[in-house]
Amino acid sequence: MASEALRVSDLVAGYRGLPALHGVSLFVHTGEMVALIGANGAGKLTLLRSIAGLLQPSAGSIEFEERRIDGLPAFRIARAGIAFVPEGRRLFGRLSVIDNLLLGAFTRSEPDPADVFTLFPLLRERARQLAGTLSGGEQQMLAIGRALMSKPRLLLLDEPSLGIAPRLVARIYETLSEINRRGLTVLLVEQNVRAALQIAARAYVLQTGRIVSQGVSSELLGTDLVRKAFLGI
Repeated sequence: MASEALRVSDLVAGYRGLPALHGVSLFVHTGEMVALIGANGAGKLTLLRSIAGLLQPSAGSIEFEERRIDGLPAFRIARAGIAFVPEGRRLFGRLSVIDNLLLGAFTRSEPDPADVFTLFPLLRERARQLAGTLSGGEQQMLAIGRALMSKPRLLLLDEPSLGIAPRLVARIYETLSEINRRGLTVLLVEQNVRAALQIAARAYVLQTGRIVSQGVSSELLGTDLVRKAFLGI
């Protein structure tokens, strides 16, 4: 039986005293890709921020590789092996591609972008180009590459296909599948539900801060809940 990389138990979290998560529980096996789907406002980002240490939960627990991490500051969680790629990329637009990558390796003593350049050859070609001049899809590649520079064991991704041309979305998803095949554990938040369920092994459906369904992705695709609420069929 595969070990657990991540376990979230009865998590309550929110903003200014108003909870956005109401007792959420989920787990991700080591080496697994799991999707978290739900409408805007369902609490998906709140969950990712809580795992990454950017938001402190008010109740419940988060364990990474069987160690409690809730309550730890974000930099300690990053050093423990969790990388977060936020929606909107959050790159340093006035710095070059290579400088953005090196900033992602602040936890490493000898940063080496070779693996990232292998996954995203285009970034090698653009190494000296300012990040702010890249297209949306190229910036998303850079944001993922920057996260990979820390050699994480768990990658958190928030809406990686948002605002990106379809051909580059396909390339990014192919790369995500490749890094997952190499053993990296991935928790993916994505509004492109069909695409997410096609590459993730399992998925959780979040509605108004609660998990309302979960299961194997291929089976969830056929449920009335997913078909009607997210696929419009």
